Amino acid sequence: MRALVAAHRGDRGALMPILHRIQAEFGYVGPDVVPVLAAELNISRADVHGVITFYTDFRSEPAGATVLKLCRAEACQSVGAEELVAHAEQVLGIKIGQTTPDGSVTLDQVFCLGNCALGPAGQVDERVRGRLTPARLDALLADGASR
Repeated sequence: MRALVAAHRGDRGALMPILHRIQAEFGYVGPDVVPVLAAELNISRADVHGVITFYTDFRSEPAGATVLKLCRAEACQSVGAEELVAHAEQVLGIKIGQTTPDGSVTLDQVFCLGNCALGPAGQVDERVRGRLTPARLDALLADGASR
């Protein structure tokens, strides 16, 4: 982690690129990172913690093997996104922002994937999917679990 900091130490606004690199390399930004970054960048722990918790793309714990993000923006809501979210929560046995106990799936929400014409939309790992139904979602999750 200190090598990542060193690579950006002289950059203006170095915290964000460092956090992105840490997340990319380790899969999450753990709480033990906060005091180290604060000391290395000469900023407060509160500043580091505030950035990590403000941006939903930063995780403070590892994600599941499959990350499912369901769009809850207005366009997707108008074509069934809330029902899709309820189905996902029921099938997975978790709520938005949680990971299944076996670590297989993390369920997240987003507020626009730019796929409004094909709502309800979701993202399975890094691939955006449109016109999701409960059946299509179940098939995508089954496919993700078999990888």
